[in-house]
Amino acid sequence: MDAKYYSRFIKVLLCAGDALLIYISFILARYFAVFDGLEGDFYAFYLIFTFSWIAIGLFSFIYEVSKYSLIRSISINLFTALLLHLLLMNILLGYAHIFPINGAGLLAFYVITGIVMSISRVSYKLLWKFFEFSGFDLRKVVIVGTTRSGKALHEYFTSHHPSGYVFKGFFDNYPNPKIVSRRFVKGTIDDLIVFCQQENIDEIYFTLPLVHKDLLERLTKFADDNCIYFRIASDFSDVVTNSHEVFLYDTVAVSTTRKEPLGNGFNAGIKRVFDIVFSLIVIFFIFPFIIPVITMAIKLDSPGPLIFKQLRPGKRNKLFECYKFRTMRTNNSTEKMATKDDSRITRVGAFLRKTSLDELPQFVNVLLGSMSVVGPRPNMVSQLEEYSKTIKRYKVRHFVTPGITGYAQVNGCRGEIKEKGSMERRVDYDVAYLENWSLLLDLKIIFQTVQKIWSGDKQAY
Repeated sequence: MDAKYYSRFIKVLLCAGDALLIYISFILARYFAVFDGLEGDFYAFYLIFTFSWIAIGLFSFIYEVSKYSLIRSISINLFTALLLHLLLMNILLGYAHIFPINGAGLLAFYVITGIVMSISRVSYKLLWKFFEFSGFDLRKVVIVGTTRSGKALHEYFTSHHPSGYVFKGFFDNYPNPKIVSRRFVKGTIDDLIVFCQQENIDEIYFTLPLVHKDLLERLTKFADDNCIYFRIASDFSDVVTNSHEVFLYDTVAVSTTRKEPLGNGFNAGIKRVFDIVFSLIVIFFIFPFIIPVITMAIKLDSPGPLIFKQLRPGKRNKLFECYKFRTMRTNNSTEKMATKDDSRITRVGAFLRKTSLDELPQFVNVLLGSMSVVGPRPNMVSQLEEYSKTIKRYKVRHFVTPGITGYAQVNGCRGEIKEKGSMERRVDYDVAYLENWSLLLDLKIIFQTVQKIWSGDKQAY
């Protein structure tokens, strides 16, 4: 399941990392005078060396690395790539005479490169081990159905990767003791709902025959409403569509009910690291210049607190305190959405809302982990209560951390919600973001947000 989401990303990351490591090796080689007479051709040699290394590396599978790769296989592939590359460079230097480097100097450089590459691969594996055992990607799982596929999943969760999964039990109205021991059965399907809420379950695996369509719909709705990932490990012929993802846990086929890139711990980790770095850049390099001016303007314009705090539903519907610069006069209508020409909005507040500067304090929310730079905008509690009853996929948007800006906002869904259709459109964009997340999409949304702020958004009021 993991490789499906980020194997290509890992390859790109490792290729870029190797290019940087080779450059560092070149600097070290020059420092120790390994290369003589290469001053004018340094960068040309670096480019040829690097691109040929990546090409041979792809051929030698040195970029086929995951958290399950063995150190032995990684070392063999790396050593093979070094030998092939050394042979290629010897041909270029010995016969083509393109660069004035002697054999001893080249061999010394390969020793340096080999050491640097080995350290990088060992560090990569240690990072994976830390990530695996830190509990960041720890998932509590339950299985519906004492079937053969359920048994195989149970063996996978408890034997293969115990640090990634915590198996909590089987649930079945008619458990089969010949397949699964009764000591692993925690109760019936009705018991499952209460159990999931009490134990804060992360994933439900449905292994019963797909003839139980009513049960499937019931559990899917329950999982969506409680932000629990729902997987199907049975015959997929009647239910799988292009919007589903299908993976293999050994020989057991598992399907999701939608594409879920951020349901994967590694992707979620990448997004969290990006959020922290981005928010720190804003806090250290933008806050010192803008915050004092905004503070003075708000205080001179109207009496009241500088920061407006409001409880908003976040990831998995958990409430958090959302921060904004105060843009309205102090009032008791905090659950009433701002409208065009709203009399509550101050003069400074109108400018802050128009330029989105009122949301700058939310970078503190991002740093604390209650918000992300990009994600579905956090609605008010009253909106959650209202729209979750009438819009089918409304609660699905709460599978991910809410954002300062979002896919819906850059596509024109901002400002006052005058009708149900406006919210439905926002939900469609939010779910589309959830199903198609990538770091590149986040960067694109950030760029589009800056563009809208610069050009002026008519719906920002």
